[in-house]
Amino acid sequence: MIYFYDGSQEAFLTALLLAFKDDEAVLTSGRAQLSLGQKTRFVNADPARAKKAEARLRELDPQCLDELSTLLRSGASDKDMVALNYFKCIASHGGPVRNMLADDAVSAAVDELRRVSFEVHRFHGFLRFMESASGALYAPISPDNDIADLLVPHFRARLPAYPFVIHDVGRKKAAVYDGANTFLAPLERAEIVLSANEAAWQKLWSNYYRDVNIPSRERLKQMRGYMPVRYWKFMPEFKG
Repeated sequence: MIYFYDGSQEAFLTALLLAFKDDEAVLTSGRAQLSLGQKTRFVNADPARAKKAEARLRELDPQCLDELSTLLRSGASDKDMVALNYFKCIASHGGPVRNMLADDAVSAAVDELRRVSFEVHRFHGFLRFMESASGALYAPISPDNDIADLLVPHFRARLPAYPFVIHDVGRKKAAVYDGANTFLAPLERAEIVLSANEAAWQKLWSNYYRDVNIPSRERLKQMRGYMPVRYWKFMPEFKG
């Protein structure tokens, strides 16, 4: 049976109860290749079932629901099956399994958790804000994983006096800090009027990057390892 769901945590927990005893279960929030005779079912979120699953998982492993939230943010095409197999493993063993790295289900989940967390860490350094005419800051990003709102606490702590928008252009959504509150909002595209000083700041940053670079000692392969090329397009130092 292929179980389709909408990608939400509540729907995942609902599907987990339905798929737990199905050894052939395939769970996906995207598309799946059907085999001849394979059955499908779309699982809507059922609050009662989701709460039942959540309560049981909290008994088994209080930390695992935070891990579920992180796994569902993954941009990996198999994230739903990674999460399903991991939580089946927790339920089967009756407790935490995150240290059982010899188990394929656990190893796959731990690897995915690390990838999401590492990308959050990377964007603490890779994200570039632009100053708008209103004084608010705007930063477009295109991360592999759904992490825009996870970046807010870091920048809110460092820029508490400045409202800002972190725009995930691929997922068409934005994490917004208005100077007091944080919220997520759909944002297909943004038209930003830059401040009079923004172009000068970008030029200054590009000049600094150029001047500290030593052309005779370029290590492009190493640089791409530290700062993957897919993150360069929103960085002023790489423009042009």
